[in-house]
Amino acid sequence: MGRGFYTIMGAQFFSSLADNALLVVAIALLIDLHAPEYLTPILKFVFVLFYVLFAPFVGAFADSMAKGWVMFISNSIKIIGCILLFFAAHQISALGAYAIVGLGAAAYSPAKYGILTELLPPEKLVIANGWMEGLTVGSIILGTVIGGLLITPSIAAVLLTINLPLVNTAVDASIIIIMLFYLIAAITNLFIPDTGIDHRILKKNPISLFHDFVTCVRLLWSDKLGQISLAVTTLFWGAGATLQFIVLKWAEVALGYALNKAALLQGVVAVGIALGAVLAAKLVSLRRSLDVIPIGILMGIVVISIVFVRDVWLAVILLVIIGGLAGFFVVPMNALLQHRGHILMGAGHSIAVQNFNENLGILAMLSLYALLIWFDVHIYIVIALFGLFVSVTMIMVRKWHLSNQSKQDSLHLIGTQERQF
Repeated sequence: MGRGFYTIMGAQFFSSLADNALLVVAIALLIDLHAPEYLTPILKFVFVLFYVLFAPFVGAFADSMAKGWVMFISNSIKIIGCILLFFAAHQISALGAYAIVGLGAAAYSPAKYGILTELLPPEKLVIANGWMEGLTVGSIILGTVIGGLLITPSIAAVLLTINLPLVNTAVDASIIIIMLFYLIAAITNLFIPDTGIDHRILKKNPISLFHDFVTCVRLLWSDKLGQISLAVTTLFWGAGATLQFIVLKWAEVALGYALNKAALLQGVVAVGIALGAVLAAKLVSLRRSLDVIPIGILMGIVVISIVFVRDVWLAVILLVIIGGLAGFFVVPMNALLQHRGHILMGAGHSIAVQNFNENLGILAMLSLYALLIWFDVHIYIVIALFGLFVSVTMIMVRKWHLSNQSKQDSLHLIGTQERQF
């Protein structure tokens, strides 16, 4: 893959590590600030909000300069968000500070995926995505574990003995440590090589950028391969974000776990995703990526079964299976979506369209979950509805794909190089 690819992986690891540790710490901060329970999923809502709002512009930003610099700027924004979170004294200011971290993440995402299509040939994209998703999931595992450990009373007591200025609580100390991870990621970004792609800005007018973005959205949704892969990844990321909070609440109700222990179960799901991603990278070629759609149907069914689990080890097994199924079906679909997007409109624009749709899915599903929590719907009913929704939606997507194929074979387009926009 080359040194540049592994440098990208290193930077992505530390940035994602910090993102996931920060989510656990931010939840702990809301608890310290006595925020109502329905605000917990709103944390993720405000984090992904800028993905949607700035989607027409971040693709052009990612394509306007060397992507290593784009990622450096983005991680610097995340550090600013951490500083604001450190000084947050009210639940609203905490949400606002966490949103700034989300702004950095929104600017970062098109660059981290777009550079893969600039650096590598199409036939290596599934392998590269397997690496990217596997390492990202590894950072999710370690990040959630670190976040949970940082707020554990015994470890927090040790951190507070350091007596750093302005550090008065475990959350304060945790945010300082997470800022160091972002700093490591930002420095690593500076060593990512330039791929030699022309980065001249063709359009600066926001109206023109918005018009181009709308055109790109229509183009990707009208593509017979792009629309299916985009539908699957949109569902996956919406479901995945919601599952994070479902696992936390389920662990509290079914197992009696506090936040620091429940966060470890999020890491268990991530272990499964990593295993599924690695298997997909080895077993599924880009041309056969659409064959994995039925795996998503099975995942929804397995999710429902967790309602009947009361034993922690059985829960661990099921969560690993759920994660494995998710990783196995999303990696090939993500690679296909990147490939078609790159062919249709270019790396930065296609990733921006992908982020817009996927994070719109996250906003919708998190809003629904927060609403259910607001109405005090029992977590077991929430899980059953969630799993049923995933399975039924994937069945509909599969029928959509089969209908497309019955009218005209589009699989021959995989691997083509013509640019349409």
